[in-house]
Formats: sequence, C-alpha cells, structure tokens
Amino acid sequence: MTTAEAPPRYSAEEIEVLEGIEAVRRRPGMYIGSTGISGLHHLVYEIVDNSVDEAMAGYASRIDVTLEPDGWVSVQDDGRGIPVDKHGKTGKSALETVLTVLHAGGKFGGGGYKVSGGLHGVGASVVNALSEALEVEVRRDGAAHAQTYRRGAATSTMSKKRLPANVEGPATGTMVRWRPDREIFETPEFNFDTLAQRFREIAYLNKGLWIRIHDARKAGASEAAGGDAEAGEADGAPRDVSQAGAEMNFYFEGGIQSFVRYLTRDKEVLQDLPFHLDRTVSGAVVEVALQYTGEFSEHVYSFANTINTHEGGSHLTGFRSALTRAINDFARKQKLLKDGDPNITGEDTREGLTAVVSVKLGEPQFEGQTKTKLGNPEIKGTVESAVSDALGEYLEGKVREGRKIVEKCLTTARARDAARKARAMVQRKGALDGASLPGKLADCSEKDPELSELFIVEGDSAGGSAKQGRDRRTQAILPLRGKVLNVERARLDKLLGHEAYRTLITALGTGIGEDFDLSKLRYHKVVIMTDADTDGAHIRTLLLTFFFRHMKQLIDSGHLYIAQPPLFRAQTGRTNAAWLYSEAELERYNLRHNRDGKKKVSLQRYKGLGEMNAEQLWETTMDPEQRMMWRVEVPETEEHRADELFVQLMGDDPSQRRRFIETHADMATLDV
Repeated sequence: MTTAEAPPRYSAEEIEVLEGIEAVRRRPGMYIGSTGISGLHHLVYEIVDNSVDEAMAGYASRIDVTLEPDGWVSVQDDGRGIPVDKHGKTGKSALETVLTVLHAGGKFGGGGYKVSGGLHGVGASVVNALSEALEVEVRRDGAAHAQTYRRGAATSTMSKKRLPANVEGPATGTMVRWRPDREIFETPEFNFDTLAQRFREIAYLNKGLWIRIHDARKAGASEAAGGDAEAGEADGAPRDVSQAGAEMNFYFEGGIQSFVRYLTRDKEVLQDLPFHLDRTVSGAVVEVALQYTGEFSEHVYSFANTINTHEGGSHLTGFRSALTRAINDFARKQKLLKDGDPNITGEDTREGLTAVVSVKLGEPQFEGQTKTKLGNPEIKGTVESAVSDALGEYLEGKVREGRKIVEKCLTTARARDAARKARAMVQRKGALDGASLPGKLADCSEKDPELSELFIVEGDSAGGSAKQGRDRRTQAILPLRGKVLNVERARLDKLLGHEAYRTLITALGTGIGEDFDLSKLRYHKVVIMTDADTDGAHIRTLLLTFFFRHMKQLIDSGHLYIAQPPLFRAQTGRTNAAWLYSEAELERYNLRHNRDGKKKVSLQRYKGLGEMNAEQLWETTMDPEQRMMWRVEVPETEEHRADELFVQLMGDDPSQRRRFIETHADMATLDV
C-alpha cells in the first residue's frame, strides 16, 4: 500500500508582495503590453501623452522628440513644467514622486487637468522603471531643475540652476531623456516611421500643436527648414511642414477635417468637403469628420483624449448608430426609400466611409493600461445625439451630395444581397457534394488544425512538385489556376464568383464576410508559396490584398505566412552545394569563395518553383527543420499605412503606382 505524497506547504510566507517599481520591472507586459517593439514605442507614447495633456489644457504649443545615438530618446515640451516643490505625502519633490511612485500625477481629481490621455497615471514612473538611465529637466519659475535616475531609482538629488535671460529653448516646460533597459526589451531600436505616424495623428487631433520628430541616429541627418510662418495649411490642403531625411514636423490648423482629407487625398470622393462636427456637450468635446469615397472598404478611426482606441468602444458605437439613423431618415424624406422598403443596414452605410471620431472627456474609462477601448457608457448617447442632429442638418443642406451617399448605400445593399446568395450557393454546393473539399486540393491526413499547413501554390507545375515533395500527414497543397482577381477593385459578390477564391474559401473552411468563423479554420499555418520572380510577387500581392480586405482575422491571429524559396543554388566541386535565399547571401558566398579561389563556383538561378524537383522543393522551402518562412503581421499602429499601401498598389489610380515605383525604384530587384 502506498501513501499519498504530502502537498507542498502553502502559507503566508509563499505570498510574494511586489510594490511599485519592482512590480513594473518583474511584469512589464502588465503596464506596456509587451517587451517587443510595440512596448518599446509605448514608452515614448506615455511621455508624449503627458506633454499632449499640457497642450490640451492650453499650456503647451510644441513637442520635440529626438531619437539619439546609443538607444537614447528625448521628449521636450514648452508646457508649465512638472511641479518641483515638496510633496506632502511622500516627503520627496513632486518631480521625484511623479517619476518613482505609481499612480502619482496631476490627473486624479486634483484640478491639474480637466482632460487627459494619461489617466492611469503610471506613465512617467513606468518609463523610469524600464530604463537603464533617465534624465529629467524641468524649467519653471526662472530656473532649471534637474535629476538623474537608474532603473527607476534616483541617483542624484534634484539640482536647481537659474536660467539666463537668453536661454536656448523654451523658458518653461519638461524634458525627459532616457535609454530603455536592454535587459528587458527584445529589440531596443525605435522605428522612426511608426513614431511619426502616431505624432501625425496627435497633431491632427490637436489643431495648433506643433510636433517635431528628429532622428539624430543617422549620420548627416539634415535639419528641416521652416518655422511657424511656414507651418499649417496655407493652401487649405493637409501637408507635412517638412520631410527632410530624418526629420518630420506636423502642424495642422484644420484638425480632424484635415485628417480625413489627408486619408482620402488620392481617392474618388462623393462630397466636396468632409462633414465636420465640433461640439461640447455636457463637458465632453465631440469632434467628428467623415467623407464617402468610391471604395468598397470602411476606414473609421476612433480616439479618446487623443489616444487611438483601436478596439473602438462606446463613442464608436454611438457614432455608428447616429450615422445609420441620419442616412435612413434622409433617404425616407427624399423618397429614395419607399413605404415598405427595409431600412439601410449599418454595414451598408459604412462601405466607402472614411471617418475620424474624437472625444475628449474628463474621466475616460479605458480598458487596460494600453487603452485600446473606451468604456464610458454615457459617451455613447452624447456622441449619438450630437452626430445624429448635425449630420441630419448637413444632409438636408447638401441634398445632391446626400443623395449620392444614399445611392451608394443602396448599391452596397444590392451587392451585399447578391453576395449573400453567392455565399449560400457555395455552401449549398459543398453540402450537395457531401461537404467535400475542392478537387484541386491535395489534403493532409492530419485532422488537428494546429498541426496542419496549407500551401497556396501558383500553377500546376509548382503544385505537382509540392504535392510530391510534401509531408502528406501535415501538409496540404492547393494549386491556383488562371488569373487571380484583384479584390481591391471588386465587391464581395464578384469575388465569390471567381473560381480561385471560391476554392480557397472552401478549403480554409472559415466562410467569409458575415459568415466568417475563425474557429472553423482547417489549417493553422496558411502559407503563400509563389515563384521568386515579378509574376510570383504580383500573385503574392493579390493574395495578400484578399486576406487583408476579407480575412484580416487570419492575419491578426498569426495564421498567415509567406514561404521563402531560394533564388540560387551554388556548387563547388561535385558535392558542396548551397542554397542561397537572397542577393546578399550570394554576394557573401562569392566573396568567401573568391578569397579561397581554389574551385570554380557553378551557379543556378531559380525563378520558378516548378524548376525545382520535389526533393529540392521539400529541402529548401517546405521542410520545417530547414525552411525560411515569414509570418504576415500588421501591428495596430501600422494598419493605416498598410491600408494606404494596398490602395496605392492595387487601386484604380495608376498615377499612385507610378509614384510608388518612382519613390522605391532603388529597392527593386530586376529579373534580367
């Protein structure tokens, strides 16, 4: 007879208490989302948000962000400056309290700010805790107050120095300079474009605020020309004040109306100018701008106290309800909807819509420290009432444009009905076939989606090699035949009439549009595998457009990949062969073998997958032990840029593609 082993002792001694900075350093993801590139950038946003709070309160007009060599970054504003007098509860200066104590700041009902984006109050102290070193200088009351920190703890007392009459820079304000802790962050390298995109948004959301980002990491970075006299929108068109190499400045007097004009600058628009609403209701500022375009996709961006609420929230819900109601009311009054006709649905009112919804309120309830969703229930009714009234008045005053909008919505409704019937037909056909999969699909025997991979391959030749070379247990092959439809220029009903996409949708098992269900995905790795030439790149881009526009959940959940076949096979002698996946690898290979100079290098260039036999394709591109594969990701901060890129490359305007080619010609690899 055996006795059960006694459970481990579990008492009060095993309860670990982490306080303040120690908790932040032990669990940084709880405070900044991750320790990857997004978390690294979140540090900058926390400090910049504090400066923006000063601007929203009417005390700051300029913010300067500098990316310095050796991983340092600095943020300087011309606001009032963090208070430096002694804090009654902590016994430290208010400056040291803000930088070392969680939830300490002027945003908790003390009257410091009526509106703030940093309501959780952990911004500066968290940045300090996650930095190898941090320096702060506060200018106020004619003096400069400075202090240094290391990993959240002060390493000096606060110094004070009188400012000269001809002081360089602002006479008041706060400068925070820090270097993120390389023991915590996976990639401590800031991305200039990602930060610039966020600062552009902030400038649009705070008209009259100047934001400058300068990248001093690059040798010979040029200073951008232009002062206040050149800023803004002299010709009425939104523009960057400058974009000279490693510096960008943002200043927009038109606010979010200029933002919407920027977003639709290269698109066919249905209104001469965007609709714009700017009202203060019950202490909350509601600002909305919207413009309809001839596109098929919806682009709506929501913000609360200038924080980009990627997951929406109550303000976005209120806006959508008001939009649907206002358009239906106008359509009824104009007899575009007759008695007995059903109302236009909310989804149909949003096709081709570009809008920015911004609210500023005293006590926002964000979900999580990274603030991606607004939860205030009262703001829904505030936004809904304001937008419904103002948009109704706008449509009544611009009947011609209003009728264009309604006609587009009705066209969308008819197309959606056709798409619904096409979806039903696809599903019915599958059912009649005994829910069989497409005949072109060579399925795998594994039934667990987590262990299954689907390779989407162009053409029968590559498909044949892939089918022979694959691991039949876990790898399925779907060859695509014929021309792939550009879905950027087609609605869902046209897409569903296209055989290649119908086959792909059936193989994946998720459905599409209103019926999309990620839980039914049959393969947790969906791999685009195309030739390594210009035709292959074009097909890959067409497929990426399809997934981004119609199955973005597949990308967001990390299930979409791109296979990387080799470009070259280099061989010295009879047995020493190497597969090379880029021009750079070839160059390094040649340098190495030219240095030895004993054996001649035999080189073969592969443009198509079909040029490799089954064994070679498995060895280079499909074998999980050796292959190179790229996972497709679109970070939330990059969604707007990704959307612009698909419009530019795959939209109706050829001049945009020409501009893209001219801009990026030096990056092209020529097939000669």
